[in-house]
Amino acid sequence: MLPPGLSIGPMSRDDVAVLAGWAADEGWNPGNADIGIAWDIDPGAFIALHRDGELVGGGTIFRHSPMFGFMGLFIVKAGLRRAGLGAPLWHHRLDLLQTRLAPGATIGMDGVFDMVPFYTRGGFTLAYRDLRFQGAAQGVPDKAVRPLTEADFPAIEAIDRQHFPTPRGTFLRRWVFQPGAHALGLFDSGTLLGFGVARPARQGFKLGPVYAMSPDSAESLVSSLMAPIIGQQVQLDVPEPNDAGLRLAQSFGLSEVFGCARMYHGPTPDLPVRQIFGVTSFEFG
Repeated sequence: MLPPGLSIGPMSRDDVAVLAGWAADEGWNPGNADIGIAWDIDPGAFIALHRDGELVGGGTIFRHSPMFGFMGLFIVKAGLRRAGLGAPLWHHRLDLLQTRLAPGATIGMDGVFDMVPFYTRGGFTLAYRDLRFQGAAQGVPDKAVRPLTEADFPAIEAIDRQHFPTPRGTFLRRWVFQPGAHALGLFDSGTLLGFGVARPARQGFKLGPVYAMSPDSAESLVSSLMAPIIGQQVQLDVPEPNDAGLRLAQSFGLSEVFGCARMYHGPTPDLPVRQIFGVTSFEFG
């Protein structure tokens, strides 16, 4: 039960801007277009906690498909934390997302490490950790890597389908071709073997997703993605089981600065994690 004056319900577009500001204040450094893309595709994913009409907490319950959803952007306003507001908001979001999905669907999330016991009690299982690496971009273009175009999208979607739990064509197209980003593909005799996206963020650029069949291919992609933005801050989120991905990030001079626990409610997807050299987003999967 919520204390008097508090309510949970859909978020307005103005509330979304406030939530984005809070995420930036927390140091999450969202991509400039990330939250807007999610809102355009699934505005029902944004859930607000209000006190007397003022936004005091929020989070997302993004529905990628009937069989997969993702919980993210879970924030209670600074100064109101540890007051018993976060738990009912979190459980409400989980319950609501389950009504938006088919029976037996999987729900994913990237949660801060300290909250893993709470999420476990809520029915989530730890799969692995995603580690954020950060530093100044350095790289050179590879001749096998070129910019992606709309004509490449069927191949882009096919690769993403191998590395993400469910088809997400509408989201993926908006993400890959978002304003200010550069999306690059690694080709062999005209066949797309892997791709990556570098998108502008509040600070610098974020790389993700980055999918590659081998460490050498990933090195070519990451180097090419960073070549146009040399010297700017970059962030790359790597699944910890991908040992080659961790070494690759370090080889580019990036240092571990943050991390999240990748957890699932329902069946855990069987994904080729060692081919995922950059997670799309901690907020949306």
